Amino acid sequence: MRFQPVDHVPDQEFGYWGETLAAWHKQGLPEWVNSNDAADRYFGFAPQAYAPVNIGIIPAFEYQVLEEDDRHRIIIDSGGVKCLVHKDGQASIPKHLKFPVETRDDWNEFKKRYDPTTPGRYPGNWDSIRDELNASDIPMGIHCGSLFGWVRNHMGFENLSITCADDPDFVEEMVEHTANFILKVIDKAVREVKFDYAMIWEDIAFNKGPMVSPAMFRRFTAPGYKRITDLLRQHGCEVVYVDCDGNINELVEVWLDSGVNCMFPLEIRGGSDPYPMREKYGNRVLLAGGVDKTQLIAGKEAIRKEVKRLEKLVEMGGFIPHVDHRCPPDVTYENYLYYLDVKRDAFGIPRPAAYEARVSGSKGSKGSKGGAAARWLPPSQVPGTHISSLTLTSPLAVPRRCPVRQPAC
Repeated sequence: MRFQPVDHVPDQEFGYWGETLAAWHKQGLPEWVNSNDAADRYFGFAPQAYAPVNIGIIPAFEYQVLEEDDRHRIIIDSGGVKCLVHKDGQASIPKHLKFPVETRDDWNEFKKRYDPTTPGRYPGNWDSIRDELNASDIPMGIHCGSLFGWVRNHMGFENLSITCADDPDFVEEMVEHTANFILKVIDKAVREVKFDYAMIWEDIAFNKGPMVSPAMFRRFTAPGYKRITDLLRQHGCEVVYVDCDGNINELVEVWLDSGVNCMFPLEIRGGSDPYPMREKYGNRVLLAGGVDKTQLIAGKEAIRKEVKRLEKLVEMGGFIPHVDHRCPPDVTYENYLYYLDVKRDAFGIPRPAAYEARVSGSKGSKGSKGGAAARWLPPSQVPGTHISSLTLTSPLAVPRRCPVRQPAC
């Protein structure tokens, strides 16, 4: 991600829906591969780690089931939102019925859960974890939360939209409090660990553009994000990426001016094509994602064309190609394995040995189809793939040691 020659781009992917892994179990994926973390290890992606710093609300709300019928439950989730969910476990967006923050009084009560001094922000064995992180050459990341997206989650889209128009000072107050909280919590970790990248989350865009005007988004979030990214850069963190689905084109400049320099996951059907971003912003912007997931559904010829479409961008550097969101269940397991082979071959990424060979320590098969062996071990028995309990399923890394060849990264 420094636009320097490397032997290959990092071998990373976004992840999978639960329904996807369940469908793939019937198509040959081992049953124990039932989470994104397990899948990352099984497919042999590059390991990464993060600091286990808790920037969520403490305490979380107690999960409650208020009503249920044959198909649905009405619940209070851990964020305090009353919502209707499917009982069959399908990964659809819940129908939100009521939010915990509707008034200033609600916010004054809610923000007590954003107390940086609350016990549990750092684990009790932080010193040993810190030393382990600093001793490793695995790329290190830290979560830095969200400013506008979290407020939207607490208030709901409609209520926040009205408040932006009717009481923008209140929105600024909530965002500023959140930024202050994040800064106070991460300060210790940023000073004690050398981080390669940091992550923020927003998810505030539809397929036609953001749910808030760029001018309003700049007003509310730019000061807070600039303070957060300034702290990170002061301590050597080079890459700050934002996770925002949908069409983010109108927000890219705001993020760049705020110190957020990498866009992810670049949903193609959502309108976030990485080529125009590179053309407009040059090397100011780093990119991760951009492989149209629908082309993995379409078949092998479409997969080859989609990977080839991104070859020039990979050569330019500053881009890590991977599927532009969680892989959906209508992508077959066969097509996904084919995609991994095509991508790895196109961009010089070594195909990992079969999973069983990696576990046993033998050379094994060159192919990425780790499903050929007869015996499977649970992910907890895979040696050398993660740092104790600090595994992160993440799309991005800045390699600490980067051999010099092509392409650029």
